[in-house]
Amino acid sequence: MTKGRVGEDDKDLLKRMTRTLYHRGPDGEGYYFDEHAGLGHRRLSIIDLDAGKQPLCNEDESVWVTFNGEIYNYLDLRKDLITKGHQFKTQSDTEVIVHLYEEMGELFSEKLRGMFAIGLWDKKAKRLILTRDRVGKKPLYYSIVGDAVYFASEMKSLLYVPKLNRDIDPEALSDYFSLLYVPSPKSIFRSVRKVKPAHYLIFDDRGVRQHCYWDLFFDDSREKSEREWCDEFLSAFEEAVRLRLRSDVPLGAFLSGGIDSSSVVALMQKINGKAVTTCSVGFDQKEFDESVAAAKFAASLGTDHHEEKLRADALSVLDKLVWHYDEPFADSSAVPTYYVSQAARRHVTVALSGDGGDENFAGYGRYFHDCMEQRARSVLPEDFRRSLFGNLGQFYPKLDWAPRFMRAQATFRALSRSSVEAYFYSVSAVKPEIKNAMLSGDLHTAIKGYDTLTLFDDYYHRPETKDHLSRLQYLDIKTYLVDDVLVKVDRASMANSLEVRSPLLDHHLMELVARMPSSIKLKGKIGKYIFKKSLVRILPQEILTRPKQGFCVPLAEWFRNDLKEASAAIILQPDPMGILNSKTVADLWTKHQSRCRDFSTPLWTLFMFRLWQENHLKNSGSAFPKL
Repeated sequence: MTKGRVGEDDKDLLKRMTRTLYHRGPDGEGYYFDEHAGLGHRRLSIIDLDAGKQPLCNEDESVWVTFNGEIYNYLDLRKDLITKGHQFKTQSDTEVIVHLYEEMGELFSEKLRGMFAIGLWDKKAKRLILTRDRVGKKPLYYSIVGDAVYFASEMKSLLYVPKLNRDIDPEALSDYFSLLYVPSPKSIFRSVRKVKPAHYLIFDDRGVRQHCYWDLFFDDSREKSEREWCDEFLSAFEEAVRLRLRSDVPLGAFLSGGIDSSSVVALMQKINGKAVTTCSVGFDQKEFDESVAAAKFAASLGTDHHEEKLRADALSVLDKLVWHYDEPFADSSAVPTYYVSQAARRHVTVALSGDGGDENFAGYGRYFHDCMEQRARSVLPEDFRRSLFGNLGQFYPKLDWAPRFMRAQATFRALSRSSVEAYFYSVSAVKPEIKNAMLSGDLHTAIKGYDTLTLFDDYYHRPETKDHLSRLQYLDIKTYLVDDVLVKVDRASMANSLEVRSPLLDHHLMELVARMPSSIKLKGKIGKYIFKKSLVRILPQEILTRPKQGFCVPLAEWFRNDLKEASAAIILQPDPMGILNSKTVADLWTKHQSRCRDFSTPLWTLFMFRLWQENHLKNSGSAFPKL
């Protein structure tokens, strides 16, 4: 926190805020206070276990930092800073930050290679800098209340702040029902914001200023052979893995049986020259279970493998997850992610993951379908498409049960829309027409015409490329990856005091892949084409040709069987906030139970929202937040 003057009550408040994050750092706590600022830190000891305590300062104690994450290039930075006369008292990566700030000022983030959320206080200048890593692997929330700035890794800490306004942000709520998550920089509360990835904020006597220090640029103008691209990528990938193996505590990996995590494990084993500790989860339902493939691959490499079976009774953990995620969050794969993190923490303190492969290399099946539809859009005038295909989509039967290419109504409607509209519709968790019916008139009034589509439209048109696939990848990296995938992994892992590192999200590697032509990422129907071709050298053909499965849970059957009674009691009860249309909610429930439609995703979105409501009510006094 920073404010006009820090008093004893503020010190007590900071300690409560910090101790709430015990799970993120169970190995110790530290504080710094001066007349205008207070910093708190919970430590998960990874590097320099004895001396790397935070908050940490420079030689004359004029610059202080509290930091969550890892700086993977800190040894090179440290060496360079020493040659420039800086003196170090620890071997930690944290100390590099304060000296780098002395050297570069507010631009210091540009030199950091890693995952980080940093609060830096310049005592002489009375300046607070908040900065976040390039793709948002580490979270950072802040709120301005009166003359004070409060910040924390998780929003639950900020809820201790007196007079913090808890009014709901209606736009954020609308975004949630479309996307399963609240996108940055919004939070579920109007008064709390997130620092955007690749941005830093400066708070000083000039006010508040925001700066972007990095972005991803797509450029397929470089002509190389596939062999050359493979060589360059594998070299960058191996370096990214090697950098993430530095640790003074036990280190392992998640292993799903897919190519992303398998490739990370294979490179870890190659670099380490010894057995890697690997962990996976499985399901009783065969169509959702990847544990057999993971175990087979682990056995072929000789890893120290551990597996956890997940059943419907695992849902007893949902209240805990709602608390950890702070905001409504409805990616159901948070459940297995929590359990694989729990299993991993029994054996290691740090785990590497395969996150980022699909976004970087166009691995999602929706990319192929959307690119096929885009070809049709590019040769037919928009007015003609909207008229012809819009009418066809109205009357042609909809086949929810069929493969996408057979869903004529969905295809016709996609062709009648613009590129951004069609993609937004295809990835919406709750389709716009269902969402509009599900939300109350009061919420529609509070939204004032806002549409989550505008968020997609902004990111789709931001890259300086005309390539449709590249724009979709950029859009997903800025939205789905940041605020769904990485939030899911961060909260689930840190709930178990486990650090997760993602080599495929190394920004040098991402910049390299962005320069590759999209034609070698998605080649015909083959997503991740050049990725798979590169990995022929380190993975068996069986892994490379396995159909993509995804980290899914059997929601449809859970709602009709194991979860039916408990979820009905939550979903169908009256909504005290007046946000939901109870008639539409009941209709969705009835149709899902009759098996005439699969509404498991909208129902899960409702279920997790209602659980969040209950949790928030218990922890926020007697009154519900206002819209």
